[in-house]
Amino acid sequence: MAQPNFVDFSLEELSHVVITSAAKREQRLADVPSSLFVITADDIRRSGFTRLPEVLRLAPNLHVAQAYGSGYGISARGFNAGSANKLLVLIDGRSVYTPLFAGVFWDAQDVALEDVERIEVASGPGSTLWGVNAVNGVINIITRSAANTRGTLVSAAAGNRERSALVRHGLKLGDGPDGGDLRLYLKRSDQRHSETAAGTPVDDAGHLVQGGFRADWGRADDRFTLLGNAYRGNHGQPLPGSIHIDGVDFALDTIRLSGANLLARWERPLGNGELSVQGYLDRTTRVTPPTFDETLTLADLEVQYRLRPTPAHTVVLGLNHRRSQDRVGHSAPEFAFLPERLRQRWTSVFAQDEIQLAEALRLTLGARLERNDYTGNEVLPNLRLAWQPAPGHLWWASAARTVRAPSRLDRDIYIPAQPPFILYGDAGFRAETANVLELGYRGQPLQALTLSATAFQGRYDHLHTQELAPSNTQVYFGNGMRGRVSGIESWASLQATPWLRLHGGLTLLQPRLALKPGSRDTADSVAVAEGAMPRRLWQLRAAFNLPRETELDLMLRHVSALDTPAVPAYTVLDLRLGTRLTPDAEIALTAQNLLNRGHGEFTEVETRQHIGRNLMLQLKLRFP
Repeated sequence: MAQPNFVDFSLEELSHVVITSAAKREQRLADVPSSLFVITADDIRRSGFTRLPEVLRLAPNLHVAQAYGSGYGISARGFNAGSANKLLVLIDGRSVYTPLFAGVFWDAQDVALEDVERIEVASGPGSTLWGVNAVNGVINIITRSAANTRGTLVSAAAGNRERSALVRHGLKLGDGPDGGDLRLYLKRSDQRHSETAAGTPVDDAGHLVQGGFRADWGRADDRFTLLGNAYRGNHGQPLPGSIHIDGVDFALDTIRLSGANLLARWERPLGNGELSVQGYLDRTTRVTPPTFDETLTLADLEVQYRLRPTPAHTVVLGLNHRRSQDRVGHSAPEFAFLPERLRQRWTSVFAQDEIQLAEALRLTLGARLERNDYTGNEVLPNLRLAWQPAPGHLWWASAARTVRAPSRLDRDIYIPAQPPFILYGDAGFRAETANVLELGYRGQPLQALTLSATAFQGRYDHLHTQELAPSNTQVYFGNGMRGRVSGIESWASLQATPWLRLHGGLTLLQPRLALKPGSRDTADSVAVAEGAMPRRLWQLRAAFNLPRETELDLMLRHVSALDTPAVPAYTVLDLRLGTRLTPDAEIALTAQNLLNRGHGEFTEVETRQHIGRNLMLQLKLRFP
């Protein structure tokens, strides 16, 4: 089944795209009072990107930095790192956050992009509805219903840096109102090793094989979804051949990763609203010699009720409970997470009420009470006011408190594993907090132009530092930094002609961080945190619809310099030329990094990937 071409949609039609991340209910994008950018299925297809982290470059409110082949740092509103921990990521409602470091292992998130319906990228605090760790944003990846992927799809891509192949088959299950649909897929991705700017090979080659299914069906007023995925792969560690800890050299070896997950969701109308129950199991294994090997099992259950008790109120009520069982072993005796085995629980209740104060004025009040085993109860409130003075124009302001709860890395790490420790996690490590103010506009000032702009300021406290212990011989993880990050996020779409659409985006950041009185930080934490924040990110995309079912897409993007470690500013031009050979056959050529011979994006220059030019040929075939 051919997918709709969003360049053929009017901007007014695109503003009616339905999203769910902002309020955990369906809303038109034009009515959402938050800084939210939507990457559509057609955006993904026309980008030519084959990996999820690369697709996220389309969102102007994200900083995506590649350190090596499958290693990425991705963040919103600063604080980027390989272990970035202030961005919550969900795939079909399943959180891929890990309690090991409160972030995401991006090398394990190999989504079948052909099945993605849209990606909602909400920057700013989302803790009221999504919980702790949704500090600077939420990425919600939503795949298509199985009913929209019937038939067979074969997709293949080959280039000088990577190869991938996908086979997907969708079929109808039964007839009549009680029937359903099933989708099956299998995908393999291979990456060749990269090189540094000096031409030294980087040991980051690897592969990942992933398969899974999705089933959707209904019975009377009930709707059911069942989906699952499993994967296995490996890749090298892009560091020197060994690491040196406390006088001992330890050889690095291949990282091996595997996992499987199963999610079930039930929805039905109830009274003046809709009840939904969702649960999932997720088990992952990661072996990273010699530092650690982890086996993590997560179980999550959420009950949510969306209702409209009166015409002036739209309410979301919810209860969530999560459990984890984590075992972190190690082959190097000088490195450990203690205790090796740990069980954790998170329980939360949340409520949000959208109140129609007047015809053009809406007030949203929300709060979440979440309990974790490290810091106890955390209160996460949200206040939002939206004003629509005229159709097509929405102004909004918000205030929220959000939290990044401690992880095992903050509390349980010990180097070396036997006393005296030279670095250890602190049992008193507190939650990092942020109080965030936002002012924004979303609208269509001209018939051919849509615009979104948000000014924000986040005041952060208890940020992560490495503190010198009173013994002056040991270092522990503490909360010795605070400060603020201010900025502006904006993007626009212009229908320049019937056959040309332009997209532009700009993010400006201004951090002001400092050590708290009494801090004895040993890691230059302020410079490291501020240095990883590019002060300017901008992008410009042009989508041409040419004769003979031909498409030309250009993407120009710029990231300003990073200070710690020093990474020069870079500007990248990507091109995709694609055509439909038949209604069910599509071929495309993608050329990336056309302006120069290459650039680096993250980490130290000695091991940093030098991202050079990349040519890739893609072919997609559909069968009934």
